[in-house]
Amino acid sequence: MAIGKLYIGRKVREVREGARATQSQFAERLGISTSYLNQIENNQRPVSASVLLALAEKFGVGITELSSGEGDRLLSALSEALSDPLFDGYTANLQELKLVTQNAPALAHALIAAHQAYRRSSEQLASMDDRLDRAALTEATPYDEVRDYFHFVDNYIHDLDVMAEKLAAELSLGRGDNSSALQHFLLEHYGVRVERTALQDELIRSFDPAGRRLSLNAYATPATRDFQMALQIAQLHAADTIDRIAREAGFRAPEAAEICRIGLQNYFAGALLLPYDTFLKRARDLRHDLDLLAAHFGASLEQICHRLSTLQRPGQKGVPIFFARVDRAGNITKRHSAAKLQFARFGAACPLWNVHQAFEMPGRIIRQLSETPDGVRYLCLATQITKGSGGFRAVQPRYALALGCEISYADSFVYADDLDLANRAAFEPIGISCRICERHTCPQRAMPPLKSRLAVDHDNRSIVPYRIV
Repeated sequence: MAIGKLYIGRKVREVREGARATQSQFAERLGISTSYLNQIENNQRPVSASVLLALAEKFGVGITELSSGEGDRLLSALSEALSDPLFDGYTANLQELKLVTQNAPALAHALIAAHQAYRRSSEQLASMDDRLDRAALTEATPYDEVRDYFHFVDNYIHDLDVMAEKLAAELSLGRGDNSSALQHFLLEHYGVRVERTALQDELIRSFDPAGRRLSLNAYATPATRDFQMALQIAQLHAADTIDRIAREAGFRAPEAAEICRIGLQNYFAGALLLPYDTFLKRARDLRHDLDLLAAHFGASLEQICHRLSTLQRPGQKGVPIFFARVDRAGNITKRHSAAKLQFARFGAACPLWNVHQAFEMPGRIIRQLSETPDGVRYLCLATQITKGSGGFRAVQPRYALALGCEISYADSFVYADDLDLANRAAFEPIGISCRICERHTCPQRAMPPLKSRLAVDHDNRSIVPYRIV
């Protein structure tokens, strides 16, 4: 099969850095000159077929790993930004977008950031009094900054992952019975005693730095308590590395750096309880059976799904999946995609997506074969979870977890065994978001797509009161 030109400098650099090799050493192993490797890493020249074969043979890197990932995420985000009526009169074709994202990713990021600022300013100015200071309205929120940071690093933090995996091996974690080992490590290395108690104000955990005491909610699940102990270890054991990573991210808002530290601490905790190599192998052995993985590792379904979304280590990647957590109002509170499916940055998710049905079927993992407007087909899984650790009167937040992969990887999932993957009629049409969806005849459409003309027929009416022309 012929392979088009691939400008994948960043991916090649990631593989080299993962192998801890200099450009000279890496070029020698690939059988090319150092200058050629330098040009590849700077997207000045595409990789040749022989280089791709060398990457696959000597570093275990698949072509699918090199041709997907950040490029797809950046391409999706840029395409959505350019669909705004602000750019009326200009329609970029796919080839143009690929050229920008492959050869000038920094320019693409800058344009996306400018578009985000424009949208925030427009939306807030429409609802706020003229006396408010306009300067603050164009700034990204700290939460948005952090969300985009994790999105564009592929939801994988190499230094933290490797550090957590090393510590997990020392403590013999990843076998499902972690509580005693975590408590012992905190006491022996940091003098922190762990106690279970009824915390006030629905707290999950409370740490007393002066008294060296970590209090965990006695009514929390064992998986939650283990995670909170692992998070405490992250704060103490990985503090310097986490501070460095947050500092190097270059956030504009101090609050963003603090929010990022929380995200990095959570990342370390997940990697400690579910060490990379052990978890990856078990996921493959169990064919991604979420319930069995949760039982084996003593983890929650959300912890399992989230960890599956981080298996992006260069040369040792898991199945490229998408993962999201959605609340009952349709807000996406967590999201990441290593697949071609990318979540909309604005607006709600497609109502035809099975994640919304999960609230109607608690306790079940529901399946859906779906196809997006670009013709890519997916296996989609969804299930409802309930969080909270209080009694009858306590708030019990409910979320739906969504997990899935492109259909070419469906055989890696036990959930696909009895589905008719070869029958195209079995795939339900879904989109990303109504505001950018290209489907003209969807009866669930909530709003017209941007940059589309509408026709209204007063004599004939369907569910949607207009036609898209």
